[in-house]
Amino acid sequence: MMCWPQFLNTMLYQIVSLLLEVAAGLLTGTCLLRLYMQHQRIPMSTRSGNPIGKFIFALTDWLVLPLRRVVPAVGSWDMASLLAAFLLQLAQFMILWLLLGGGASLLSVAVLAVFGVVRIVISGLTGLVIVYAVLSWVQTRSYLSELMDRLVAPVLTPIRRVVPLVGGVDLSPLALLVLLQIAAIVLGSVQAAALGAVSG
Repeated sequence: MMCWPQFLNTMLYQIVSLLLEVAAGLLTGTCLLRLYMQHQRIPMSTRSGNPIGKFIFALTDWLVLPLRRVVPAVGSWDMASLLAAFLLQLAQFMILWLLLGGGASLLSVAVLAVFGVVRIVISGLTGLVIVYAVLSWVQTRSYLSELMDRLVAPVLTPIRRVVPLVGGVDLSPLALLVLLQIAAIVLGSVQAAALGAVSG
């Protein structure tokens, strides 16, 4: 039977873990969205009429802009945004590592951070595809629907070459969602193996 102090410690750890996951997930996802939108050359300035750009800048400038002074871009990829995403995940798992008493190796914390970034890529793309599919069913032309199209179309294009229309219905978003779920399962297995190798 769990004693009262241990119960409180477990509960507090779960609460802190949840809060860290939400905060780090939001900031990491925003950094990755900034990275992808800049790669796709989607205007993000307020003058471009992009309402999401101001939100992205507000959440990420404090970390991305200082990193840009030391981390150069690689082609159209803003490596400062990618490094910011990794550092946010690293900070999250480092705090949890400290709360647990630092039992695992620091290398395992770095491994968790790398897999955390990839996991957010998968979950973020899943969310974008769902929003894209809903907007395409509603058939409303708005800035948001055009933005979703520009974000998701590059990923859907290869799938559309393989998955034909069925009765005039585009099933490529569904196929992509299935592939993303498979990727999440594979990621979990690879992470477990990588952590086992590091700790072993």
